[in-house]
Amino acid sequence: MKRDVRILLLGEPKVGKTSLIMSLVGEEFPELVPLRAEEITIPADVTPEKVPTHIVDYSVTEQSDEVLREEIVKANVVCVVYDVTQEETIDKIRTKWIPLVNGGAEKGSKIPIILVGNKSDLRSGSSMESILPIMNQFSEIETCVECSAKNLKNISELFYYAQKAVLHPTAPLYDPEDKQLKLQCVRALSRIFSISDQDNDHILSDAELNCFQKLCFGNPLAPQALEDVKTVVWKNTSDGVQDNGLTLNGFLFLNTLFIQRGRHETTWTILRKFGYDDTLDLTDDYLYPPLRVSVGCSTELNHLGHQFLQKLFDKYDEDKDSALSPAELKNLFSVLPYMPWGPEVYSNVSLSDDNYISQHGYFCQWMLSAYLDVHRCLEHLGYLGYPILMERESQTSAVTVTREKSFDLEKRQTQRTVFLCKVIGPRGTGKTDFLQAFLQNERDPGPPTIYAINTVSVANQDKYLILEEVDVETEFLKTADAACDVACLMYDVSDPDSFNYCASIYKQHYMDRGIPCVVVGSKADLIEAKQHHGMSPSEFCYKHRLPSPLHFSTLLTHTHTHIYSKLTWAAMYPHLNGSDMSSTSFWLRVTLGATIAAMLGFALYRAFSRHK
Repeated sequence: MKRDVRILLLGEPKVGKTSLIMSLVGEEFPELVPLRAEEITIPADVTPEKVPTHIVDYSVTEQSDEVLREEIVKANVVCVVYDVTQEETIDKIRTKWIPLVNGGAEKGSKIPIILVGNKSDLRSGSSMESILPIMNQFSEIETCVECSAKNLKNISELFYYAQKAVLHPTAPLYDPEDKQLKLQCVRALSRIFSISDQDNDHILSDAELNCFQKLCFGNPLAPQALEDVKTVVWKNTSDGVQDNGLTLNGFLFLNTLFIQRGRHETTWTILRKFGYDDTLDLTDDYLYPPLRVSVGCSTELNHLGHQFLQKLFDKYDEDKDSALSPAELKNLFSVLPYMPWGPEVYSNVSLSDDNYISQHGYFCQWMLSAYLDVHRCLEHLGYLGYPILMERESQTSAVTVTREKSFDLEKRQTQRTVFLCKVIGPRGTGKTDFLQAFLQNERDPGPPTIYAINTVSVANQDKYLILEEVDVETEFLKTADAACDVACLMYDVSDPDSFNYCASIYKQHYMDRGIPCVVVGSKADLIEAKQHHGMSPSEFCYKHRLPSPLHFSTLLTHTHTHIYSKLTWAAMYPHLNGSDMSSTSFWLRVTLGATIAAMLGFALYRAFSRHK
């Protein structure tokens, strides 16, 4: 909504433009009227819409045509004033003033016009019979007000309607020639209906209507008022009311009725509550709320985000099979202008037995989105109505920005729940198989992707691990590309040249960076070849204080969980990078240390309780 309103008064000489302005300001008819009133600013606190309003007069004797054109360009709304007792001033509206204001403007970009019939105290009847044909001819005319500067009749109303024409314009919403809502308005209201239809039955029940009413206007409707609304819709539409609820067509009809009856502000209040601007686009402030993420921090969805997404999943899982079919997924994202998840999602996450997005996979994909591109994730949550349904200022409340990684290293513990592992190795090593084995999908997934995300249970807590596939021939053009929580250096045990790549990448990017590394030999079901590197993978790991190499094969499924757990542990405890994480004694020490810490904490609590 505009932050101020600029009203320009035009019309033939002697029609009373200046008198109208002075009567408004002085609250009485002026005895002496100057040729032109100076520009007047009405403070926000004394206007109905609480917006500063500038009123500009025009005098043909004091101002040039060039100045007039400049004022028209600056104006938000133009009041064309005519004398109700002088028919020729009415004719000039059609032949002179409207062409002057909007002659070269395209449909949809014309300045709104208010027709003002002054000196109504000098005429017993109305001038509307002469005005209506003009209003029908020019769609930019918002309304016509007959008033009198002398007896102050409708003076305040005149400027209220002018202000309203700017703050609640008709043009973006309604086509007066076709007498129907414009397509973009229909799309916006359809999105609002879909978000408000919380059980996805395509009907707004009384409870949903009252929730909507309270959200937009602060108070629910009284039961009788609710019935009256549905009765009006039922009498005027064939399909506006169904099962005692309001359908989308009924909802659209109601808003059409508001506009036709001059209550544009009702529809605009609804649209702005759901994030729309004056051009019926969602505002940048709504879709892209500021979120500062410092270097070394990461982003992940928190319990509020999870709660919203759970409600969304339950709403669109129509067959209640704990999975989203392609049709259900399409319906879920129907309020977005594009499909945010492409076919690669079926290779990113675990699927149901029917190859649908499982509930677990659904949350994993959202976590992946929040981690990799949090601003795009916030945009998607905005389209889906998170701030409205969760009654939050913005969707940033759905996201947690973790503390800097350096602080985690200093404290030797982390509060993060999402970790990134880069799986690095030459082509043909089996990295894609390694990613897909992590998801445990039984059928062939979607098109290849470089990401896979799943949960790993660590110390009885589920952590999200993101695997990102990296080909050493094409990636790592700069050091920043190597950044991650843990690096999985993968080589093919049957290829004698394969380990050379891993050793080179480690020395170039990881040896002195403090990022934990785990070496994995793939295709472990094949005969192991002697690597041409100067030392064996085991010797290399021992020399550089890395955990002993792990072995992976798509055929040896019993080893998979062990490997992914080791990667997650390494990401969680990077300060233990030099320890042999493959040994039983290491994991025993970690587990024992955690147990002792827990027992000590409990003992201190008991001791403290006794002394209370």
